[in-house]
Amino acid sequence: MEISKSEADSTSIVAKSKSSAVSAKASVVVANEQELRGAEILVKALQAEGVKFVWGYPGGAVLHIYDAFYKQDSIQHILVRHEQAAVHAADGYARATGDVGVALVTSGPGVTNAVTGIATAYMDSIPMVILTGQVPTHAIGLDAFQECDAVGITRPIVKHNFLVKDARDLADTMKKAFHIARSGRPGPVVVDIPKDVSFKKVPYCGYPETVAMRSYSPVRKGHGGQIRKALQLLLAAKRPYIYTGGGVLLSNASAELRTLVDMLGCPCTNTLMGLGAYPASDPKFLGMLGMHGTVEANNAMQNCDVLLAVGARFDDRVIGNPKHFAQNERKIIHIDIDPSSISKRVKVDIPIVGDVKDVLSEMIAMIKESAVRPDPDALAAWWNTIEDWRKRDCLKYDHGKNDVIKPQYVVETLWNMTKDADTYITSDVGQHQMWAAQYYRFDEPRRWINSGGLGTMGVGLPYAMGIKLAKPDSEVFCITGEGSIQMCIQELSTCLQYSTPVKIVSLNNRYLGMVRQWQEVEYEGRYSHSYMDALPNFVKLAEAYGHVGMLIERAQDVEPALREARKLKDRTVFMDFRTDPTENVFPMVQAGKGITEMLLGSEDL
Repeated sequence: MEISKSEADSTSIVAKSKSSAVSAKASVVVANEQELRGAEILVKALQAEGVKFVWGYPGGAVLHIYDAFYKQDSIQHILVRHEQAAVHAADGYARATGDVGVALVTSGPGVTNAVTGIATAYMDSIPMVILTGQVPTHAIGLDAFQECDAVGITRPIVKHNFLVKDARDLADTMKKAFHIARSGRPGPVVVDIPKDVSFKKVPYCGYPETVAMRSYSPVRKGHGGQIRKALQLLLAAKRPYIYTGGGVLLSNASAELRTLVDMLGCPCTNTLMGLGAYPASDPKFLGMLGMHGTVEANNAMQNCDVLLAVGARFDDRVIGNPKHFAQNERKIIHIDIDPSSISKRVKVDIPIVGDVKDVLSEMIAMIKESAVRPDPDALAAWWNTIEDWRKRDCLKYDHGKNDVIKPQYVVETLWNMTKDADTYITSDVGQHQMWAAQYYRFDEPRRWINSGGLGTMGVGLPYAMGIKLAKPDSEVFCITGEGSIQMCIQELSTCLQYSTPVKIVSLNNRYLGMVRQWQEVEYEGRYSHSYMDALPNFVKLAEAYGHVGMLIERAQDVEPALREARKLKDRTVFMDFRTDPTENVFPMVQAGKGITEMLLGSEDL
């Protein structure tokens, strides 16, 4: 996935005017040439890439860039309150829209504060360009004020990074950065810009129209022979299963996935990052699989005879113990645009490297041409087995009494109220994230925005801000906990300044809930530093930031509170739901266990 810097630096960018003949190219370039500062070239590059929003925080090393932003009005800059939130907000925007998210931070602590956001985007393959300020070129390596090695620090957590030492290279570098970020397996790209580079005036002949990178040419089209072999295996299966991840959403292949599942009539599951790729309301959807997946989804994963994995990576939270997973014989087909993800944790039988959308489209075309269909009797028997697992009703929970709010009830109520509305749900990380994934049934792609691979607390509110700017007419809810929300709570100020009226659903159980749950299960109830002892009054805190605060302490008040919050369309509303502090997330697969070795309730502890 990573490109060596030496190779990238040796690549060539080809640019020419569409309206000019090749023979007239030189004269046209001279005629159109103008002198611009590096910062002005950077802004022109962003405009050429269609960037609408940049999230950032100014500092000395990027002041020339901020001065260039001041002189234009086509790109809106959003001033966050912490650099981490700048990257998270750009990340949330990218996840919801599919466009490249852009963040801008200064040198030194600006870069280091952005690292968590960059790593979060890298783990989930989110297309982003992060612009970082750097000390002047002559001061690099001399421990100048606010200097840090941005390229070295971010190298393990980016798809690629650049240090621009000459303003004449800025346009080409930006073209490369956006191309790398959005193509192949997407990911964040860092462009480090020294202060003198952003200030220097150089000749500018326009932004490149094309990019040619010899060392980087990701495959899009899958191998036809491999696809045909995969289809033969799938159509002959007695117990087929389709397992999909975030790659389906990143490739915008939800329509193709739905067509394929419906044509074959076989069961389908999504990972945490893939929710919404296939409608949760469809009976063929078995729910999320993995550590907190459903009984039917996990059992089908273990007991199928042919598994089609699409844009997923068999990570530890999905398959549990690889040795346990390998106990049952099955044939595995794996479609992924990143060849390094195939057979990384689980050996597969038919690898297909290519863009998910392209490969699924070709697979569908082949099915239409063929008269072969899955064995209806075998498929019916497989569905009977699945329905028996479904009867366990593994997501049932005690609704409690009126004086106790169950967190699952809050999420279910929100889903019932908004399932037919244009709604986006963000979350932070912890118990509330799993309850949101289990009980909010996503029918559409890119509506569930959360941190999967890195598991980053604090993302929920910045994600919501980014989405609300991109989708101002949509309802945006951030489902969070009293621990996570405090990590970026200062962004309530940003919400006010830029009129992003999001709704915050805080499931406040006075604990770092997932930590407490593991301590109950694995550490005999020794709750070491997982209790939140000095929480703020969130209602007053929200009001201090200029928003609406609500305290909800009884189950019968949950629905009225949500209705009231939805009516306040132009206000950010913080809903502090005091939920049952003893509630755990079930099903649960403990570390080191197989995915069918699930704890289904407190009686299993």
